[in-house]
Amino acid sequence: MSTPQPADAAQRQPVFALQRCYLKDLSLEQPNSPQILLEQAQPTVDVQMNVESQSLAEGVVEVCVTATITARIDQRTLFLVEGKQAGIFELRNVPQEHADLLLAIACPQTVYPYLRANLADMITRAGFPPVHLAEINFQAMYEAQQAQQAQQPGGEAAGSTLN
Repeated sequence: MSTPQPADAAQRQPVFALQRCYLKDLSLEQPNSPQILLEQAQPTVDVQMNVESQSLAEGVVEVCVTATITARIDQRTLFLVEGKQAGIFELRNVPQEHADLLLAIACPQTVYPYLRANLADMITRAGFPPVHLAEINFQAMYEAQQAQQAQQPGGEAAGSTLN
C-alpha cells in the first residue's frame, strides 16, 4: 500500500503568496517652476504604464508596476512624476500557463493600489491637486498584448525559436 505522505502532498500544493510590497523608485520634477505655477491654464495630463517581472530565485518573482505622469501647460512641463511599486511573490508548483496569468494579472492588481496612493500623495505634497489614476483591467491589458503578439509576423513562436 503506497499512500502519499501528508508532507509530500503539502510540498506539491500550488503556492501563490505576496511576500513583500515596496516602493522601489519615486521621482518628481518641476522643471519650469516657479514661473509656470503662476499660470491659470488647465494642464493636460499624460499617463504611461508598464509592468515587468523578473525571477529572483526558484519560485520567487519580483513584479514591478511603473507609472509616469506628465502634466503640461501648452508644451511646457508643469510636473513629471514617476513611481515604481514592486512586489515579491512566491509561486511554487503552479503550471506555467497559470504562472503567466498570475504574473501578468494578479500580481500587478495586487501592487497597483499602492502605486496609485503613493503617486497621488507625491503630487499633493508637491503642491498640486492629486492625480488619481484610474483602475486598470490588467486582464484586458494582458489579452490585448497577447493578441498583438499573435498578429505580429511569427507571433509567439518567433520568441521561442531564439537561442
